[in-house]
Formats: sequence, structure tokens, C-alpha cells
Amino acid sequence: MSDRLTAADVTKVARLARLDVTAEEVERMTAQLAGMLEHFADVDALDLADVEPMTQPYPLVNVFREDVVRPGLDREEVLAEAPLAEDGRFRVPPVIGLEG
Repeated sequence: MSDRLTAADVTKVARLARLDVTAEEVERMTAQLAGMLEHFADVDALDLADVEPMTQPYPLVNVFREDVVRPGLDREEVLAEAPLAEDGRFRVPPVIGLEG
């Protein structure tokens, strides 16, 4: 177990997060989190002075399709299927300004 992380630390964080954890869970979480901190320490110890920072491990490629105009649905046909239509548009119940 890590000297930097104690069961009291895990209990405190669990309490702050409003998690109800048992003593066995605290023990298990302490060991797991200590292992993670040890791994982070290993990463921190690496000499990365000659490594250029990056934001993406692979080059980004635009995956969008071509913007091609295509015929759409017939307006009158679509509005004929709507429950309510008015002046060439869908009529919907108002949602702003309702008091309730």
C-alpha cells in the first residue's frame, strides 16, 4: 500500500462524495487507488524532455460526406400527414409563456 494514500483519505473522499462504503470496500479502494498512484509516479518519472507534445495520436481526417443538394420531401405531402398544419408549416402547441 502507498505511504501517500491511507484508508482515512479514502473514507474522507467517500464521505465528501456521499458514498456509503463498507470497511472492506475502503480497504479494496485504498489498494486500488494506491496502485494507480504508483503507476502515475512511474509515468511522472519518465524522461519526456525530447518528446513533442501532441493533442491527437493519429492525424485527423475529415469524415464528412460531400455537401450535395438532393431533392427533399414534398411539402404538401408531408403537411397532409401532420396532425395540425397552418400556412404551410406544422402547428404545434405553445411552450413559452404558459403559466402553470
